[in-house]
Amino acid sequence: QVQLVESGGGLVQPGGSLTLSCAASGSIVRINHMGWYQQAPGKERELVATITSGGSSNYADSVKGRYTISRDSAKNTVYLQMNSLKPEDTAVYYCNAEIATFQEMGLLTRNYWGQGTQVTVSS
Repeated sequence: QVQLVESGGGLVQPGGSLTLSCAASGSIVRINHMGWYQQAPGKERELVATITSGGSSNYADSVKGRYTISRDSAKNTVYLQMNSLKPEDTAVYYCNAEIATFQEMGLLTRNYWGQGTQVTVSS
């Protein structure tokens, strides 16, 4: 059983910063890419940033230069440093990871999601 647990969300004023964390736990053999997605009210979930096992990162245009994704492979944890936050960044942020586990039939690789953490940017 694999779990992704996010933390670090909250209320912040425009221009402020927050750091989100997501820790994966369970019978993990390997974690491939990890990432963050956001879902604002009434909108679809969309990609914010991803990072590969080798450390290569990719960002949505709307967050480039403001957000930084990083990971600690020893801790199975991915982080999202968010700076210069804007009201339009308000959303539930979800962690995602492609994780391999040993199953009865062999190695299984699939995507997992966290439960989401609310980020609200407001004065």
